[in-house]
Amino acid sequence: MPQTITRGFKQLVEEANARVETLTPDEARRRIDDGALLVDVRDPRELEREGRIPGAFHCPRGMLEFWIDPESPYFKPPFGEDRPFVFLCAGGWRSALSAATAQDMGLKPVAHVGGGFKAWKEAGGPVAG
Repeated sequence: MPQTITRGFKQLVEEANARVETLTPDEARRRIDDGALLVDVRDPRELEREGRIPGAFHCPRGMLEFWIDPESPYFKPPFGEDRPFVFLCAGGWRSALSAATAQDMGLKPVAHVGGGFKAWKEAGGPVAG
C-alpha cells in the first residue's frame, strides 16, 4: 500500500512563500547592487544548459543546509558573511524552500526571486554562457 503524503510540495512551497519575502527580478537586482548575495540553488546540469548569472554564488539545493552551518565540514564562507541573501532557482519553488530553510537556520535577511531564472531572463537580467 502506498504511503499517504500529508503535506505535499505545493503546500510546503506555499508555506515558505508566506514566511519569506518574494522579489521580482528587478527588485532582486537592486538588492544585489546594494550588497546582497545571489545564491543560485539550481542543479549543475541546469547551469550548463541554461547559463549562469554573473556574480551569483552556486549552491546546489541538496547541499544548502551543510554549506550554511559553520559546524559542518562542508561550510562555505559566503554563508558566514553579514549580508542579505537572495535565493534563485529555475521557477521559484526550490528558492522559496531554500530561503525558508536559510531563515530557519538563522540567516537574515533572506528573500527569493519569484519565477526564478525563467523570470530573471524574461526581465532582461544578465546571463553568462
